[in-house]
Amino acid sequence: MNERGFATITVANVSVAFGGIAALTDVSMKLQQREVFGLIGPNGAGKTTMVNVLSGFQRPTQGSVTLDGIEIGARGPHSAARIGVGRTFQAGRLFRDLTVGENLTIAAMGAGMGMRKARWRAGAILNWMGCEDMAQQRCDSLSYGNERRIGIGRALALAPKFVLLDEPASGMNDAESDALMRLIASIPGEFDCGVLLIEHNMEVIMGACERIHVLDGGRTIAEGNPAAIMHNPDVRRAYLGDKGKGGVTPVKAA
Repeated sequence: MNERGFATITVANVSVAFGGIAALTDVSMKLQQREVFGLIGPNGAGKTTMVNVLSGFQRPTQGSVTLDGIEIGARGPHSAARIGVGRTFQAGRLFRDLTVGENLTIAAMGAGMGMRKARWRAGAILNWMGCEDMAQQRCDSLSYGNERRIGIGRALALAPKFVLLDEPASGMNDAESDALMRLIASIPGEFDCGVLLIEHNMEVIMGACERIHVLDGGRTIAEGNPAAIMHNPDVRRAYLGDKGKGGVTPVKAA
């Protein structure tokens, strides 16, 4: 834990290679339990590979990932979840033949809660999200935007110390993205849970994140607060090429 008593994920000199092709090269970062931390970069930068390493789905070729000194990267996803790391996927992966409430309850029970406590937690999360009227709705009838939101709720039902959100605003319209941004920004205070956010919608990133880490070609090119990232020349080049001037424009990526 850090000096304030909050949990910390430490990524130390992590590299990942697939058949000799480097997906990540010597990446280091720290995630704090009560902040929203953005991870951005152009397509193919290594963002999802990093989330897979953080959640135990991918073993690093070199380096280490620890949560308060406990190794994550070599343990597999079930062990990562048990020590406090939850995640969403770009595809919803809900149990589509079950209701929304059942999906969240099952997740909470998977974290070791009894049925009564798990149902209570599922209801509390749906109330917080403004989705309490969806509790009895089957997941195969959800709109795309609601499916993405329920995916976040299911990850939070695990009572994690950190939740990793992989492009949660993908496919949402402006109003849905704005509402999601506010929801994500409130997670640390509401659930005592750190957030790693991957997102191409720069309005969501700039509005929700306290710190942002930028990858390009699997390597770190910048880290800092949103204002510093917006005006960083290396970030401008990564997103806009040499013609980029005046900072990264916080609008949706095409």
